[in-house]
Amino acid sequence: MDQAITNFITHHYRHFNAAALVDAAKAYVDQLEQGNKMMITMAGAMSTAELGLSLAEMIRQDKVQIITCTGANLEEDIFNLVAHDHYKRVPNYRDLSPADEKALLDQHFNRVTDTCIPEEEAMRRIERQLIEVWTKAKEEGKRFFPHEYLYQIIRSGTLEMQIDPKDSWMVAACEKNIPIIVPGWEDSTTGNMFAAHCMSGKLDASLVKSGIEYMMYLADWYIENAKPNGVGFFQIGGGIAGDFPICTVPMLRQDMEMEDTPFWSYFCQISDSTTSYGSYSGAVPNEKITWEKLDVDTPRFVIESDATIVAPLIFAYILGW
Repeated sequence: MDQAITNFITHHYRHFNAAALVDAAKAYVDQLEQGNKMMITMAGAMSTAELGLSLAEMIRQDKVQIITCTGANLEEDIFNLVAHDHYKRVPNYRDLSPADEKALLDQHFNRVTDTCIPEEEAMRRIERQLIEVWTKAKEEGKRFFPHEYLYQIIRSGTLEMQIDPKDSWMVAACEKNIPIIVPGWEDSTTGNMFAAHCMSGKLDASLVKSGIEYMMYLADWYIENAKPNGVGFFQIGGGIAGDFPICTVPMLRQDMEMEDTPFWSYFCQISDSTTSYGSYSGAVPNEKITWEKLDVDTPRFVIESDATIVAPLIFAYILGW
């Protein structure tokens, strides 16, 4: 690699959010060089934004060891993998009238900003494959986490892919078998599908392991991987994808009374949330010290910008592109 992107941002990004981007990227590299493992959390529609183009390589090169994401990000990388050619881009989405939106619905398109996900080619195709693994688990009396069911589909070899699999972060995660924590999975298209099949009596809700079980799983993982220096926390967006996993440390230190549990060793958030609204997503990192999530000397960064622009640049720096 000629490090063209790395050299560009190092030379040009000197102040304000640009400087914070470089500082956060350098500190991320420092964490890896110190031997610390790293978590990336994803809210928003980062998979539909095709973050896999850079995140997949981060995973392959062991620059991230665990991911927490919303159910939407979990499934939308797979939707894009199998239905990319059927997606519809609407660059003038700000000009759409309610009638225009209804026309998209009538064509079975679900719009995410400027990108429309095709229902039949993406959502229903994956639903049919999920029904098979859900049903198999029921017949065998087994239970799995949401990400594990998608790993089963990827490993089945039955997916007809429309993008290069090297650009899918889910494929990369599956190949590395890294943990994916998915709090609130029920709030996703595939979660809704599963609920509907449970309501119809075809499946049992217990087939999918719960959020509490995810928290217990993450806590065990943290205990095993955090010593002696902790784990780095790189948060894209806000919401449950960030709030859920960061609470692992205070839960262990306070509720489990494991006071020797290391704090998160690094914290960076890409966010446009506003602190004064009282949102957890907009809280400055210092506030997390009072919740016993971060320590006073934890490297802390906030980049107030668009994650679809910032995250690939930081990943490019970390990867030496």
